[in-house]
Amino acid sequence: MRPFTTTVFAEMSALATRTGAVNLGQGFPDTDGPASLLEDAAAALRGGRNQYPPGPGIPELREAVAEHQQRFWGLDVSPADVLVTTGATEAIAAAVMALTGPGDEVVVLEPYYDSYAATVALSGATRRTVPLRAPDFEVTEAALRAAFSDRTRLVLLNSPHNPTGRVLSRAELELVARLAVEHDAVVVSDEVYEHLVFSGAQHVPVASLPGMAERTLVVSSAGKTFSVTGWKIGWVHGPSELVAAVRAVKQFLTYVSGAPFQPAVAAALRLPDEVFTGFAAQLEAKRDLLSQGLAAAGFAVNRCEGTYFVTADVRPLGLTDASALAWRMPEEVGVAAIPVQVFCDDPTAAPTLLRFAFCKRDEVLHAAVERLAAAGPRLAAP
Repeated sequence: MRPFTTTVFAEMSALATRTGAVNLGQGFPDTDGPASLLEDAAAALRGGRNQYPPGPGIPELREAVAEHQQRFWGLDVSPADVLVTTGATEAIAAAVMALTGPGDEVVVLEPYYDSYAATVALSGATRRTVPLRAPDFEVTEAALRAAFSDRTRLVLLNSPHNPTGRVLSRAELELVARLAVEHDAVVVSDEVYEHLVFSGAQHVPVASLPGMAERTLVVSSAGKTFSVTGWKIGWVHGPSELVAAVRAVKQFLTYVSGAPFQPAVAAALRLPDEVFTGFAAQLEAKRDLLSQGLAAAGFAVNRCEGTYFVTADVRPLGLTDASALAWRMPEEVGVAAIPVQVFCDDPTAAPTLLRFAFCKRDEVLHAAVERLAAAGPRLAAP
């Protein structure tokens, strides 16, 4: 684990704090979720729901997750096959460690969220990446087939995709499904941004494709959907035997967590549709605000179809090293971002891309845009 002793998010956030920069690096909102969600959690705290919850999660949350999956995605899920976890990160880690080990291979889209690499390392498996290249970040059949082998045990899928903002098409998901079946691989589908999808894109759960429910573990959480990333309430569901394997590992990681938050999340999952669509619409407006500001500052902005993030290319500024720009921007420009290269195995991949988070208050985004515009020539190559 020596390569994973720190994260770029922690380092960049510390640099932003030290320099007073607007932090668009780490992907967490700066506003809280629905008022009813917070009130329900406070009531649970005062009502004594502060001891260990049941190991698989409280029944009302497991039932609410199952109802949510049927309501939004048409998935037939039994509450008995839902496992509540300490955020989606634990669900993914427990799944990878439960189902893979030395000699196995895990197929991952690249760039990837950084915990994926650490989790695969913990399991002792080998990471095999499928490159998604700007500006379209499409999954190609050639790249996907090249990542599969007779050792492929698991596909770690993420759509809507962090950090690129892609929402994989049905055709791309069908290709993943076909290869997973061919190689008898389990798919762990990270869908934490399932409700943060913008106009022109549609989230399709891979478990909804023919033949995939029996080999897919679906992972999501309350953090991104309801802007409570610090609560760390996630879940995973799938075939009984796969969920049982994940539970066997999960119980020795955190055992249980978030007792007073679980009933609040259960109630929030049953909120009206407009709560979910309204938040996505607000985020889409924030995406547009930041994207326009980045374009005005001279970046080439890639299309973002979902998530919290937009990627921008520094080449129009005459630069070839986005990482170098990222480390000097907090001091010189007053804005922090993350170089996409840190999410890649290939050192030549995405050398000119930066990831910016737009899940911030409008005034924060305006401040960032104004600082980028004022920096002007200082962004460009000398």
